[in-house]
Amino acid sequence: MIRITETIAIEERELDERFVRASGPGGQNVNKVSTAVELRFDVTGSSLPADMKTRLTALAGTRISTDGVLLIDSREHRTQVQNREAARARLVALLQLAAKRPKPRRPTRPKRAAKEKRLESKRQRSEVKTLRGRGGRGDD
Repeated sequence: MIRITETIAIEERELDERFVRASGPGGQNVNKVSTAVELRFDVTGSSLPADMKTRLTALAGTRISTDGVLLIDSREHRTQVQNREAARARLVALLQLAAKRPKPRRPTRPKRAAKEKRLESKRQRSEVKTLRGRGGRGDD
C-alpha cells in the first residue's frame, strides 16, 4: 500500500512496472542490464476519488494516454532499484499535487482610488504622446 495523504492510498497491484534497457551513454552496463523503469498507473480504473482523477489528468498532460493510463519513465540511475524508487516517488509527488483542492477564486472589484490612479497615468501617457507629434500643443 502506497500512502498519498492521510486518507488516500493506492494498492501495489494498481501499479504495473516494466524494466527495459536504458538508452544513451553507459557502455556495457546499458547494453546488458534492463535498469530503466516504465511505471504504469491506470487512472480511470483506480480507487482514487473522481475529482482527484480529473485534476491528475489535467496535471499529467502528455504523460497520460487516451485510455487513461499514466506512464512515468525513470532511467536516471544506474540500478533498477534506484530507478524504481525514483519512479514511485515521482508518482506519489504527482498524486499529492492532484490531491490538493484549488482554492476557489473570489472575484473582487478595483477600488475607486485604483481606478483614478490608472486613469491619471493614462492621461499623463497621452500627454507625452501628443507632445511627441508634429505641431504639438502650444507651438502656434
